[in-house]
Amino acid sequence: MNPYLLLAMAIAAEVVATTALKASAGFSRLGPSLLVVAGYGAAFWLLGLVMHTVPVGVAYAIWSGAGIVLITLLAVVVYRQLPDLPALLGMGLIIAGVVVIQLWSDSGGH
Repeated sequence: MNPYLLLAMAIAAEVVATTALKASAGFSRLGPSLLVVAGYGAAFWLLGLVMHTVPVGVAYAIWSGAGIVLITLLAVVVYRQLPDLPALLGMGLIIAGVVVIQLWSDSGGH
């Protein structure tokens, strides 16, 4: 399977798990707590598969960068937590960094 598809799946699982972490209320609610454990388990398993072919630094940069942005977007929708301008600028820099790695770095896995 395409490692970048696996990476996208790992990112999705991590985003679901992290979003459910708040809903778990300190692991006092069973449903969200199970989602946290399953989501993180799937995310790390998939990330491990990705690292068979994609360099560790590249895989982790994409995984964490995309996760930060997607979790922030979900927090806006689900929890009504709006990021301020410095947070948005920082996320823009993270996205720019991932793009630079993918397009111009020799360690970009291409």
